[in-house]
Amino acid sequence: MRYALLAAALTAALTACQAQAPAVPAAHQATAAASQADAAFAGISRRWLDGWMRLNPVAATQIGDHRFDTEVDDLGAAGRQALVDFSKRLLAELDALDRSRLSRENQVDALILRNQLQSDIWNIETLQSWAWDPQVYSQLAGGAIYTLMAREFAPMPERLKAATARMEKLPALLAQARENLDPARVPKVHAETVAKQNAGVLSLIDELVLPNADQLQGEDRKRLDAAIETVRKAVAEHQAWLDGTLVPNAKGDFRLGRALYDQKLRFALNSALSREEIRRRAEAELSRVRGEMYKVARQVLKDRPNAPPLPDAPTPEQQQAAIEAALELAYAERPTRDAVVETARQTLAQATEFVRAKNLVSVPDDPVKIILMPEFQRGVAVAYCDSPGPLDKGLETYYAISPIPDDWTDEQADSFLREYNTRMIHLLSIHEAMPGHYLEGAHSARHPSTLRAVLRSGLFAEGWAVYTEDVMMNAGYLDNDPLFRLVRYKFYLRAVANAILDQGVHVDGWTREQAMDLMTRQTFQQEREAAGKWVRAQLTSAQLPTYFVGVQEHYDLRRAMEQKLGKDFDEKRFHDAVLSYGAPPVRFVRQLMLDQPIE
Repeated sequence: MRYALLAAALTAALTACQAQAPAVPAAHQATAAASQADAAFAGISRRWLDGWMRLNPVAATQIGDHRFDTEVDDLGAAGRQALVDFSKRLLAELDALDRSRLSRENQVDALILRNQLQSDIWNIETLQSWAWDPQVYSQLAGGAIYTLMAREFAPMPERLKAATARMEKLPALLAQARENLDPARVPKVHAETVAKQNAGVLSLIDELVLPNADQLQGEDRKRLDAAIETVRKAVAEHQAWLDGTLVPNAKGDFRLGRALYDQKLRFALNSALSREEIRRRAEAELSRVRGEMYKVARQVLKDRPNAPPLPDAPTPEQQQAAIEAALELAYAERPTRDAVVETARQTLAQATEFVRAKNLVSVPDDPVKIILMPEFQRGVAVAYCDSPGPLDKGLETYYAISPIPDDWTDEQADSFLREYNTRMIHLLSIHEAMPGHYLEGAHSARHPSTLRAVLRSGLFAEGWAVYTEDVMMNAGYLDNDPLFRLVRYKFYLRAVANAILDQGVHVDGWTREQAMDLMTRQTFQQEREAAGKWVRAQLTSAQLPTYFVGVQEHYDLRRAMEQKLGKDFDEKRFHDAVLSYGAPPVRFVRQLMLDQPIE
């Protein structure tokens, strides 16, 4: 907010001067108008941040605003209407501003805020996920506890007291879920997934709260124990409703349909690329990358006994067979069932050393820790990066990995480990941590705009993570190992497939068979990975394209800067500059760096 604060100071100074002078030159009048616009926007930003945190207390805790750590979101009719009314009021104030008079940085923030306000209104009034998606409630219930207990932002007794207050409110949240959700609109897959996740709240209490409970004494401890018992009963009651009412009667369609999907995509991506352009680019990349994989396959299979035919101009069948045969060489090197997390730890250290040695980007000293994914968050993605909230400084970033489920057969586990072979785990560590999400998150947190930090773009973040895979490969990671290059192409095809899959499912009505063909045959994913992604595509929408669209915009930005700077282009300076803008949608970074109009 440095621009807003500076604008406020200038406005005060200009007001004092105007009181003493009968006339002000035109240039000074323009400066005063610009300063007043920036000051007005600073006020809108402050009011939005304060009001939004109050209305979204669980998210506020994760962001690092701890004023509302004892509260839980109100998803009843009154709570939803309060958010709509608040958002419409702020949107009207924002639209009344002349954005052309704002500083360029504030022009970016104003457009980001406008997108968020419109999205919040649309989500409640039009998408209405509160009425058909039980994940809304399970994620809130788990997040209410996890965000308090996972990081040491305050002394443990203080966090335990806040957790006590929230646990006392969780039965009301679960009751709102039962009141709001219409089984006729709830998709079966959503109901079944949440029925499996529901007990995850209790595992959070058992693993994060109870081991520390002795740090409370007297009435505080009695209140904590009573709250835990209340939650156990509430979760059991909710489980009975999930199993006995919601799952058997869930009749909704998980497909959004064209109109809702296009609207949600626009809000989620805030991109210059349309759905049609995304599909065109993704299909072109699918063809190109398969061609690159065939080149690598010819290299690694040359002179090997029993290798498939490797002609210069292969048929589609010959290309498929060669790539699959080459990938088998990579699949042969994989961790054991119980060594995935340790392998990730080793690869993270190796990637960090390589980034520093090659001087690819400035490496922060912020701490990062590999953890097992909490149970309430499992079932959607294999891994994720959980950066500390932008208002929490100096805390650990978590690189979370979902363990192989205990009830998986050896055959299922082997399918998973073929997908997450040793080279793939290297790529996972690059993407999630170094120089991907962890590094990007640490840089982004240093930008002075609190608003931009809170509204960090998923498109920027996911695109950057995929982009860095390419950077590491081209820099010669793992001694230019051709099998690493092959696996990286395969990993990139996952991002390409994500963009096609999301549209295919939610707009084109794809069947499971169509989705599995794209994933297992066209982009070489193992059955377990593809099956999990099919579930994820049903449970989510407009998030899977962020990887591909984001990396395309990062590639476009790099090409534009290389063309502008020519021989003066420096990769490290470019990377540091891109990361210095605080992770807004990539199109805004391009406009700022190339001095283009902000639009």
